[in-house]
Amino acid sequence: MAVKKEKPLHSLIAGATAGGIEAFSTYPTEFVKTRSQFSGKKQGAISIIKETLKTKGVAGLYSGCTALIVGNSTKAGVRFVCYDHFKHMLADPQGKVSAPRSLLAGLGAGMMEAIFAVTPSETIKTKLIDDAKGPNPQYRGLIHGTTQIVKQEGIRGIYRGLFPVMMRQGANSAVRFTTYSTLKQFVQGTARPGQNLPSSITFGIGAVAGLVTVYTTMPLDVIKTRMQSLQARQQYRNSFHCAYRIFTEEGLLRFWSGTTPRLARLVLSGGITFSVYEKVIDLINGRDVLS
Repeated sequence: MAVKKEKPLHSLIAGATAGGIEAFSTYPTEFVKTRSQFSGKKQGAISIIKETLKTKGVAGLYSGCTALIVGNSTKAGVRFVCYDHFKHMLADPQGKVSAPRSLLAGLGAGMMEAIFAVTPSETIKTKLIDDAKGPNPQYRGLIHGTTQIVKQEGIRGIYRGLFPVMMRQGANSAVRFTTYSTLKQFVQGTARPGQNLPSSITFGIGAVAGLVTVYTTMPLDVIKTRMQSLQARQQYRNSFHCAYRIFTEEGLLRFWSGTTPRLARLVLSGGITFSVYEKVIDLINGRDVLS
C-alpha cells in the first residue's frame, strides 16, 4: 500500500496537539515511573502514589508536568514531520515502505526529536521530580527551575543524558512506528478500499505499538533517568558507567524498574497520540472524521 505524504505544517500541528494532550492525560504514570527509577530505596508504584498524595497532594503527582507538556508537544511535532519526511525519502518507486525502511525512518525521527525536544524537557522534568521529593524543594516551577539549572550547570545541564535519550528515542520511534505502520497496513488490507479506520481500531493499534516499545527500550529509559537526576554528576562518569553500576550493584532486573507505570503510559500514549494525530489530520484536510 502506497503511503500518502502529509504537508509538514499539517504533521507539525497534528503531532504537537496529540503530544500535548497525551502528556497531560498520562503524566501521573510518568511521575511514578521516574520516581521509581531513582537510586536509593526501591518503591512500588502504589507506595509512591500514597506517599506523594500524603505529603504533596494531587498536585504532587504533576511535579514537572509543564516541562513534559511543552517538550512532548514539540517532540511529537518533530517526530511526525521527520518520520513522514524520512519515510518518503526511503519509499520505493511505487511509494511503498517496507518494514526495515520504516524502522530506519523511525530511528531517524527519534534521533531528531531527542536532540531538538526530548533531552532538554526530560532533563528538566526529571530534575524537578527529583527535587520535589525532598522536604524543601529548591525549584519553584518550570521557568525558575530551568533558569537555576542553566545558571548552575550551563546549557550542558539541560542536555545531560543526551546519548541515552538519543538511543531511547531512536529505538522508541523505530519500534513504535514500525509496529504501528505494519499493523495499520495489515488492518487496512482487510478493509474496503478507501475506508477510514475507526478510532477504536487506531487506538488499539497504537496501544499495541506502545506495549512492544516498552519492553524493548526499558533499560535505556532507566539509564536516561539516572543520568538526568540531581546526583548524576557525583555518581556516574557517563552512560556506560551508569549501566555498569546499575548491573553490578542492583542487578539485571533493575533495568526494568518502572515498567508497570511506563507500560500504562505508553499503551495509553500510543493509543491517544495516533488517534488524535489521525483525527487532527482529517480535520485539517476536511475528511470525514465521524467514522
